[in-house]
Amino acid sequence: MALKNFAFNVLNTDKFARCGLIETHRGNIRTPAFMPVGTQATVKACTIEDIKKTGSQIILSNTYHLMIRPGVERIVNAGGLHKFMNCDLPILTDSGGFQVMSLSKLNKIDREKGAIFNSHVDGKKFFLSPEESIKIQIGLNSDIVMIMDECPKKTEDYNLIKKSKDLSLYWAKRSKKAFGHNPHKGLFGIVQGGLFKDLRINSLNELIKIGFDGYAMGGLAVGESQSEMFSVLDDIKEFLPPEKPHYLMGVGTPSDILGSVKRGIDMFDCVLPTRSGRTGLAFTWEGRINIKNSKYKTDNSPLDINCKNLNLNKYSKNYLNHLFNTNEILGSMILTLHNINFYQELMLAIRDHIEAETFDAFHDEYIGKL
Repeated sequence: MALKNFAFNVLNTDKFARCGLIETHRGNIRTPAFMPVGTQATVKACTIEDIKKTGSQIILSNTYHLMIRPGVERIVNAGGLHKFMNCDLPILTDSGGFQVMSLSKLNKIDREKGAIFNSHVDGKKFFLSPEESIKIQIGLNSDIVMIMDECPKKTEDYNLIKKSKDLSLYWAKRSKKAFGHNPHKGLFGIVQGGLFKDLRINSLNELIKIGFDGYAMGGLAVGESQSEMFSVLDDIKEFLPPEKPHYLMGVGTPSDILGSVKRGIDMFDCVLPTRSGRTGLAFTWEGRINIKNSKYKTDNSPLDINCKNLNLNKYSKNYLNHLFNTNEILGSMILTLHNINFYQELMLAIRDHIEAETFDAFHDEYIGKL
């Protein structure tokens, strides 16, 4: 049977906020969507079955980490990433460019060869070109593939950011060529340009000329303030192709997501809900709470009375406080799942309010609680 082609349609709008539908042969994704991060072929402390119960429609996995451990060949021999990790949800893989910047103390960028870096695990040397990144992601059998880009750290050096942006565009062309004809997969371009409006718009316009199935905003969540991030999105929101999905990489907090949806973003990923869950920080409809705080020792109320997943409300704050203060792994498991569930309930509420054209009021009400 022929595989369904990758497609995207906008279903509803409320000013710049949009509801849409991404179609893949593994299932559809209603947007705005949040992707839990499964860095090393696992969403930490959660089973795929539990992830699906939260309403998650797609997860993200990491090209850099999987290339290093367990290695692409091992995953290919297992039948691809989905079979390897027993996941029937669509999977987006990033290109590895961000981790080359953030993890490797010894790396070199070569225009032709790509990124030359030493593994953060054992120091082994790796070469990651645009062609190799695409080859790895196709070998993993990703449903959404990201182009190879250079992700610079935040800087006010205009010339440095321009040089990086130009290199990313060169690699984008090579990534597109290496991707070839794969209509049942999506290939996303990545907009670079730092905090500079003209560089961002130039990057986007050149990517549109190359032609991609979606457009991601890269080079954010690298140290800029929320207001700076929103300023970048404000600068570019009118230029983003309305018929394509818009993805903000590595973001973020609930307020980041709400503000970005308001500016036309459709897709998000971030390690924050899982990382926070492992350290005792819970996201709730009333804001964030640190469950390790001593005031919860006598609090027998649920973690979040407004949580619609009643299985998670079986556990009291008192009990969770005990689990964390005795270093019991169950605490991390429950809180991680709760946080992912909260993010998915937030995305569902966002979609409902966009459809009802009441998103601005919902945005302001939630932000007012923070």
